Amino acid sequence: MRLPVLILAILFLASCGSDKNKQKDQPDINPDNYMDEMEDANQYYTVSESDQIDDYAERMGWDMIKTGTGLRYLIYENGTGRMVENKLVVRFEFKVNLLNGAVCYDSDKQGPKEVWSGHAVVESGIEEGLQLLREGDHAKFILPSHLAFGWLGDSEQIPTRAVLIYDVHVLEVRDYSPEIY
Repeated sequence: MRLPVLILAILFLASCGSDKNKQKDQPDINPDNYMDEMEDANQYYTVSESDQIDDYAERMGWDMIKTGTGLRYLIYENGTGRMVENKLVVRFEFKVNLLNGAVCYDSDKQGPKEVWSGHAVVESGIEEGLQLLREGDHAKFILPSHLAFGWLGDSEQIPTRAVLIYDVHVLEVRDYSPEIY
């Protein structure tokens, strides 16, 4: 009884190191080129996503401005109030959609958001976009995934690698007060 078990164990161990068991679909990863290959893949994805955003904005008839980071924005109603700057508090209404039109978040349900500009815990695209606005402005932002929640999503409403469309209305821009925070 021991001999067959011993033979099976030897055959099993010998087969573990064999290249014959390697899956044919499994890519060979060269550790020396791994970072270059990842960088190429990310660059390809970024270009592809940028094309999707441009096509979407064109279909919607939005003449958007593109920043160096890839944020697209359109101020469609101008306010007359104070400009958003670092170290100022910004209170704004918002609606967040995916490119497919699905609504992720809406201040009509959650209430307006308030952030301390330059110190906010918000998507970097929102931080950048808000600093282009003044009190009273209505604007649309399209955030590429790297300026939103990236490869992870937010684990609630926003999936991985999601492009986000924000419709924003700046309600108030005021000085920071430590007593409030």
